[in-house]
Amino acid sequence: MATPVTAPNGKPFSTKSKVVAGILQILVGGVGAGRWYTGHYGMAVAQLLTCGGLGVWALIDGILFLVKDDRTDSEGLVLKS
Repeated sequence: MATPVTAPNGKPFSTKSKVVAGILQILVGGVGAGRWYTGHYGMAVAQLLTCGGLGVWALIDGILFLVKDDRTDSEGLVLKS
């Protein structure tokens, strides 16, 4: 079966990958790497200043990137799988 051209919200999928964002966030989430990748710069700066919420915020955020299908980039486009 072919991959749909549009996300469930009717918009096209992002060029960014949720797997890449999740792995970046888990491995180097203390500097907000997954958020920098997806273009959420305000959230990335907050993670940078708090060392990823002492690692807890970064780990949870990374897991959510990997398991949720509705995570978006800074333009509101759903991340591709």
